[in-house]
Amino acid sequence: MSAASSRTGRSILLLTPLLLFVVAFFVWPLFSMMSQSVSDTAVLRLLPRSAEVLPGWDRKSPPTVPMQAALMEDLKAVDDDQALGDMVRRLNSARSGFRTLMSKTTSALADSANPPADLVSIDKRWEKPEFWLAIADALSPLTDRNLLAAVDLGRNATGEIEHLPADQSVNRVILIRTFWIAALVTCACVCIGFPYAIIAASLTGWKRDLMLGAVLLPLWTSLLVRTAAWFILLQEKGLINDLLQMLGLINSPLPLIFNRTGVIIAMTHVLLPFMVLPIYSVLITIPKNLMPAAASLGAHPLRAFLRVLLPLSLRGVASGSLLVFISAIGYYITPALIGGPGDQMISSIIAFYATGSANWGMAGALGVVLLVATLLLYSVYARLSAEEPERR
Repeated sequence: MSAASSRTGRSILLLTPLLLFVVAFFVWPLFSMMSQSVSDTAVLRLLPRSAEVLPGWDRKSPPTVPMQAALMEDLKAVDDDQALGDMVRRLNSARSGFRTLMSKTTSALADSANPPADLVSIDKRWEKPEFWLAIADALSPLTDRNLLAAVDLGRNATGEIEHLPADQSVNRVILIRTFWIAALVTCACVCIGFPYAIIAASLTGWKRDLMLGAVLLPLWTSLLVRTAAWFILLQEKGLINDLLQMLGLINSPLPLIFNRTGVIIAMTHVLLPFMVLPIYSVLITIPKNLMPAAASLGAHPLRAFLRVLLPLSLRGVASGSLLVFISAIGYYITPALIGGPGDQMISSIIAFYATGSANWGMAGALGVVLLVATLLLYSVYARLSAEEPERR
């Protein structure tokens, strides 16, 4: 074995723990989330006989005798109440009325003293093709139902994609709200972080260290602790309102909590370091004699800033904006504690589907939507970054 091959083998061995860590904690969770969003086996695993019979049905005529017999056999064989509940929830989401229909049907099938001849004798609704269509569509192991529902779309009886009714269209509104809040926080971080980074880059010695330490200090504190601190500061009797009233700037407490204002203030404080540090890292690479040179040529300080310093620092602004925006769209704790009902972001809805209703398919679908949005933002940034050297 050559020396080069030996070095390659040792390098691979050294990287193996890192690769295993990435696969276990990043790749596998992403794959699991994406598979949950398109997986739909709640009905198929309980109705195997129906899955063999229903493909031969024309989807228009009333159910045949073999179809009813197969479904009756499948329902009699179900011995897992949890799985039965998952199947009923899945079918009821596709066709309202399945919850009561299945409850009535399973109770009748469990009565061994008076076994029903067919399903129609149990309930006349089994004559309607609509209920059988819902079962036939739910038998596929893969579905786009969750991904479509994540953006308030669905399929009608003919299989065409259409908008969901107004009373079911909430995800798109929350997604737009999430992106809007993230954009506001990003703008606030730019307005505060850019001047701060310019001042820090212009200083030297302990003054620069002090300013950078003030930015880094929040990163060493738990996010929950920082959010709880803002919860105390922003109250009607909190420090901010008391200080403003003591200075005579306001006569009554400002509404700073349980609204959009409080969410933006708290999130801006938390995410500000991710804006300051990228801008600062770019500013310190810019030669300090450029601004004096522009002034010596007669440029006004504002004109020199707009024509010299700002274009050279835009890469840092773009990097910081990308970091802040991507981090903001996934925030959960801060809007939940500081915001009101109209300020909750998409992460709260994902948490509800994952823990509140145990609907992992919808939670995964909304996660996929956020992942796609993040990848699109990153691709746009990568494209702009690649074009910048070419323009130069």
